[in-house]
Amino acid sequence: MMSGKRIHLIKAKLTDAEIILLNNIQRESGLNRTDLIRKRVLSGKVLNMNIAEIIALFDPIGAELGRSGNNINQLARHANMLNRQHKLDSTTVSAFNSLLAEYVQIQGELEKALRQLLRKIKNI
Repeated sequence: MMSGKRIHLIKAKLTDAEIILLNNIQRESGLNRTDLIRKRVLSGKVLNMNIAEIIALFDPIGAELGRSGNNINQLARHANMLNRQHKLDSTTVSAFNSLLAEYVQIQGELEKALRQLLRKIKNI
C-alpha cells in the first residue's frame, strides 16, 4: 500500500446505467465506494483476455455436458428395450432414477455457477 495522506480528489460522471452497475459491484464486493474504486484502479490487476476468449474456455464444459446427455439417452433407450422384453429390474430403474436426479441437480448447480461467473466477468 502506498503511504501518505490522501489529499487528491478525483471526479467522474456516470450514466444512469453505469451508476447502477457501480452500485451492484459495490454491493457484491462488500466494500464502500471509495475503497472499491481505489482497489479497482490501483490494484494493477487488469483482465488480460477479452470476454470472448473467456467464454470460449467454457466450450469444453458444454461439450462434456452434451456427451453426458447422449450417454443418458443411450441408457434410457437400452432400459426401454429391456423393459419391452420384461427383463428390466425395478432396483435398476430405482438406481437409475436416483443417479439421474443427482446428475440433474449437479448440472443445475453448474449452470448457476457459470451464469454467476459470466456476470462477474462482465463487470470486470
